This record gives sequence, C-alpha cells and structure tokens, in this order.
Amino acid sequence: MQKHMFGALCAATLGLAAAPALAHATLEATQTPAGAAYRAVIRIGHGCDGQATQSLRVALPEGFYNAKPMPKAGWTLETVKGAYAHPFDNHGTEMTEGTREVVWSGGALQDDWYDEFVIRGTVGPQVAPGTVLYFPTVQECASAKADWSDVSGREEVPNPAPGVTVIAAGGHDAGHAGAPAAAPVRLGALELSGVYARATPPGAPVAGGFLTVANAGDEDRLTAASAESVAGRAEIHEMAMEGDVMKMRRLADGLPIPAGGAVELKPGGYHIMFMDLKQPLVEGQVVDVTLTFQKAGEVVVPMTVGPMKAGGKAGQGGEHAGH
Repeated sequence: MQKHMFGALCAATLGLAAAPALAHATLEATQTPAGAAYRAVIRIGHGCDGQATQSLRVALPEGFYNAKPMPKAGWTLETVKGAYAHPFDNHGTEMTEGTREVVWSGGALQDDWYDEFVIRGTVGPQVAPGTVLYFPTVQECASAKADWSDVSGREEVPNPAPGVTVIAAGGHDAGHAGAPAAAPVRLGALELSGVYARATPPGAPVAGGFLTVANAGDEDRLTAASAESVAGRAEIHEMAMEGDVMKMRRLADGLPIPAGGAVELKPGGYHIMFMDLKQPLVEGQVVDVTLTFQKAGEVVVPMTVGPMKAGGKAGQGGEHAGH
C-alpha cells in the first residue's frame, strides 16, 4: 500500500504545479540562476480584509532586466520605465533603462479566489549567488490595501515581499529559460540528445529526466544515472498501463538500447527519476547528469530544465505533459 501511495505521490509531483499559497503574496519559483531568464509568477490567494483586489502593483528589483509582463483578460496593464543602476548587455545591445514597475488594474479578484500575475525578465549575470531579489507587491481594493513590501528577509514580519534567491550559473549557457537542450553528446556508437527535465515546485521530492538515445552500434543498456548536485539518488523507471491503471516501476536491470535503434525517455514512458531532491529545479537551470551504459561506459551530459509541464525538448510544452 505504501509503495502505491508513494508512486501516486511521485506521479502527481512530476505532473502538477505547486498548490497555490493562500496567505502572503508569493513567487512560484523561489530560486533562479544568475544570467538566466526568470518567469516571476506572483501568486495572489486573498483580497484586502475580505474585499476584492482591484489592482496589483509590483516593483521590480535591481538586477532583473528586460522585464515584460503578461497581459490578463479583464485587466488594464501599465508599465513604469526607469533607469537601471547598472547597464545590461542584451545580446550585444546595451540597455540602460527598462520596466521598473508593473501595474494591473480594473480587475475584480474576489477574496475567495486565486490568480497569478506573470512578469518575464532576465537576472543579470553579475548578481551574486545568495542574493535575494525582492518584488514588493501591493494589492489595492475598494477601501483597503494589502502591502507585501518588507524586504528585510526576516521571517517574523507580517508583510514580506515575494523574493527569489539567485543561485550560481551552471557551466552552460542558462541565459534563456525555455531554450532548446544542448547539442547532442556522443559516446562511442551512442548519441544522446534532447536531455531535459521539468522545473519542480518548492518541496517536491522527485523530478523527471528525459532524453533520446540513438545507437548506431551493437545492443547496449542504460544501467545508472546520477545528478549529485541536485538529487540524493536516481533510478531508471517506466510508466505503463496495466489494465486501466497507469503504474510506475523501477527497471532494476536498466533500459535496453537496441542495436541500430533509438529509445526515447519521455513523460508517461521511460524516464530517469531523480529522488531526494536537494533543491527545486528551476526553469533555465542546467544540471550535469552522469549516465552509465553497460558497454559504452560513462558520460556527463548537460540537462536543461524546462517548464513544469514541458512535454518535448526542454522549453517546449506538449500535450503529453503528465509524467
């Protein structure tokens, strides 16, 4: 019974986003690499003392550049421009100013409703790991206000600003969340391509890793995987229908790679399960994964982290987004 419950939990964790926070205004992803694109998803789970939220104001932190908010149906969107404290190199073009504040107004988000407000931008490569970038947020209602603007970082404050912690950039270009996976990696007769994982919500215990292995030689077998920087252990798994039930099982003997053929590890099928996660996987992050083959040997490949519901190559959503 416990194994079945754990399997269901893993499948749910890999296939669903985090449940909405219903207290403070919070950010969906709480970590992001320096130099990477970051999708700031601000989650609003209540109004102002029972009143509906009619407008939301978000101030953008220094170090968060080239910001572009997502329009919302039924809301008016405004941006306030201003100078950056430090210029930003945007693909060879120096940017000295940009959006510094975003305002959604004219809506009616009821107190017992939940919604998300999205701003996409880039975290500057000069931002030091460990820095917390705060997004002070103010909800305005008919005759009240909810102010989430305290940037002290103290846990006991009643009105903390949503914040994201900057982590060290990977050894590969993580500058564009949702970018294609790295170039194929060759190991003897094997070609490994499309290596990616899905971003995970805070607190998720597991993550799925996917790739395609093409084999131009004799039959081989994927026997082990590891990503020690982010996961305590990893296993090779298969999901398959047994009657009317989708079940997941570990491939204790590894995954055969047929001679002259190819095997795709994808959501809903074969996959690598990274377990005992040490930290959330953040969209745009690149993680080194070690793969071991019975004949070809061992190789380290860069794994690009795509969106939570990525279903194809990293950064591309798909209709088969379930784990």
